[in-house]
Amino acid sequence: MAVPANPIFVARALRKTYGSGATEVVALRDVSLEIAAGEFVVLLGPSGSGKSTLLNILGGLDVPTSGEVWFADHRLDGADEAALTRYRREHVGFVFQFYNLIPSLTVRENVALVTDIADHPMDIDEALGLVDLLPRRDHFPAQLSGGEQQRVAIARAIVKRPDVLLCDEPTGALDFATGKRVLEAIADINQRLGTTAVVITHNAAIARMADRVLYLGDGCIQREERHAQRATAAEVAW
Repeated sequence: MAVPANPIFVARALRKTYGSGATEVVALRDVSLEIAAGEFVVLLGPSGSGKSTLLNILGGLDVPTSGEVWFADHRLDGADEAALTRYRREHVGFVFQFYNLIPSLTVRENVALVTDIADHPMDIDEALGLVDLLPRRDHFPAQLSGGEQQRVAIARAIVKRPDVLLCDEPTGALDFATGKRVLEAIADINQRLGTTAVVITHNAAIARMADRVLYLGDGCIQREERHAQRATAAEVAW
């Protein structure tokens, strides 16, 4: 695997197992990778290939059974929960398949929740503008489409100015047209803000939007693919 310049993530020989003995499940086996600052990386593979486990380790939501993982000069393996919480709060924005918005709060209020724990948050309206939702700022989640709710989740993730945006199947619950709007927002944030983006998908078409694609299978990175020119969301079809 080629080594990117200026890596923000470095992982060496990651292994993650669940259970023990006859019930042991190996989720990751000997995974090594580097991800550059500002890179757009897609993790592609079938269910059970280890994509979510790897993303959770990079995001400090889980720790490996063995191996090393670094974010810049922060070593994440072996870090205690307080250190991982601080890492997540200061450096990482998460976007999941389901939006996890608070129904009783408006769009603006859902995004504002994160600014209370951020050191240098951006203006809330600026974050909503980046995902093209400023006109919907006073609406409640029930008044929004699925794609709009996912874009609120993206605004909530980026309002604290994270170094990294980690997305686990962000279009998995959306139709084609709506999913493209969400992908467009993620790509735009990656390019305009320089935010490193790592996106999990099982949809091979989405991989064309990435700088680099890591193909996972059976808990391993089986191969990688680099794109000299990224496709836009408008050029992607599935």
